Amino acid sequence: MTDAATLTSLRLGDSFLPVGTDSVSYGLEQFVATDRVADAEDLAALLETYFQRQHGPGDLVALRAAHAATREGDLDGVLAADRRLTAATLSAEFRESAQRTGERLLRLQRDLREDDFLDRYAEAVDVGDAPGTYPVAMGVVTALAGVPVREACLVACHEFATGMLGAAQRLLRLGHTDVQRVLDGLQGAMVAAVEDSADRSVDEMAPFAPMVDVLSADHERADRRLFVS
Repeated sequence: MTDAATLTSLRLGDSFLPVGTDSVSYGLEQFVATDRVADAEDLAALLETYFQRQHGPGDLVALRAAHAATREGDLDGVLAADRRLTAATLSAEFRESAQRTGERLLRLQRDLREDDFLDRYAEAVDVGDAPGTYPVAMGVVTALAGVPVREACLVACHEFATGMLGAAQRLLRLGHTDVQRVLDGLQGAMVAAVEDSADRSVDEMAPFAPMVDVLSADHERADRRLFVS
């Protein structure tokens, strides 16, 4: 991987990236509100479930498909992965969050560089031919930057984990050392999710975490919310 690709991957995995992921908790807020997550141990167990049951078999599969299609110049393949991920995502909040952050990532990347394929994908999203989800946008962006697909998946896992941990710090009394301990302990779950996603086609994209979906639906109707999901 070139130095430029490495630096791009580091930037994409940084919480400083202005795409709105700091405003979502992907159901964590409701887990805390219902006392299902009360400490770092509970949080670690929940995040492992996310990687095993939702992020790996869903988002990472879509990212891989978009990455491969982009490298082949296959816009239809990117759009198919985008539509399939949205169809496989049960939670309305998750679908809306993925589209909102994906749109911001695309807008940011178009401001930073000129690329015909990126423009064509963004234009397809603008006219409603695809939802423009964050994992698919990440797949497109990393492929165009020369970031290998495995590294792109690991970046996506790290970005997701740090985003969730940032939300947890606002919802729970967790110190920085506790957060780093959880993040370090999640390395195995991240690698396993990346490896599992490599064996799945777009048609085999099947995120399945019923409690996450149920609590996300409850969160939509919550009277007081700190996060949009």
